[in-house]
Amino acid sequence: KILFMLMMIIGTLITVTSNSWLGAWMGREINLLSFIPLMSDSNNLKSTEASLKYFLTQALASTVLLFSVILLMLKNNMNYETNSSFISMIILSTLLMKSGAAPFHFWFPNLMEGLTWMNSLLLMTWQKIAPLMLISYLNLKNLLLISVILSVIIGALGGLNQTSLRKLMAYSSINHLGWMLSALMISESVWFVYFLFYSFLSFTLTFMFNIFKLFHLNQLFSLFSQNKMMKFILFMNFLSLGGLPPFLGFFPKWIVIQQMTYCNQYFQLFIMLMSTLITLFFYLRICYSAFMLNYYENNWVTNWQINNFVMKLYLLMTFFSI
Repeated sequence: KILFMLMMIIGTLITVTSNSWLGAWMGREINLLSFIPLMSDSNNLKSTEASLKYFLTQALASTVLLFSVILLMLKNNMNYETNSSFISMIILSTLLMKSGAAPFHFWFPNLMEGLTWMNSLLLMTWQKIAPLMLISYLNLKNLLLISVILSVIIGALGGLNQTSLRKLMAYSSINHLGWMLSALMISESVWFVYFLFYSFLSFTLTFMFNIFKLFHLNQLFSLFSQNKMMKFILFMNFLSLGGLPPFLGFFPKWIVIQQMTYCNQYFQLFIMLMSTLITLFFYLRICYSAFMLNYYENNWVTNWQINNFVMKLYLLMTFFSI
């Protein structure tokens, strides 16, 4: 697994540092082929199905990407008569599909359902770096705008009736991806700040879920019934991920909001803020139920205390307000 992790990191780095589309495509392929063995887990029956789904979607996107790159080469080297903005649109749509942004998001929540928490974390954070970096090279504001609006709306509405924590995190990730894409439209540094904060918050939450083997909402309710403080901090992290002021997760959103008002993108900002309110609504709903309902039916959820100093440190760091 160390080998595959290393290959995955190298693949992303090749993509980010390459100076041609072909090199970028090659890096994406290395990344894909090393992520699939990481996904397949002998203990999890769904992981084989998930890795196959991931392979099919990414292979489709890669094929179309390679096709459009060849078209671009023909246009530039052979003076072929093709519309370059059309080719850029194809490239952008493949990259959106690779990152899991709406309207190409359908594979993403289903796939998350079959993964372990650590793989889910990789899929939500590391696997987004390369496609988003490539998207920043393309100057297609209109198509990106459509994708941003769809991503934030679908990410907000999709999470409303979910009981699975992985699907909840997947829809939250789609919503955050909409924010990241609009941050990319402004500047790369704004995107980078947003991405770092999002990765940090996601890491803390998924690490918690992984330690306590949490996969569904009803497990959250019976967890920490003796240790109320731990429960409180965990749910504050939820709200922080949703972007509620004064927590840490609001800070990157604040930067994006400020930059977008400078650029007079009020309509887009309004839609993004409304959708974030919906995500906050379902996070708050979960927090309310978890604090109000204390039931002990789930005897298999062991209430063991966290003695992990690093974990406590992470939780406290994300718990800090702006």
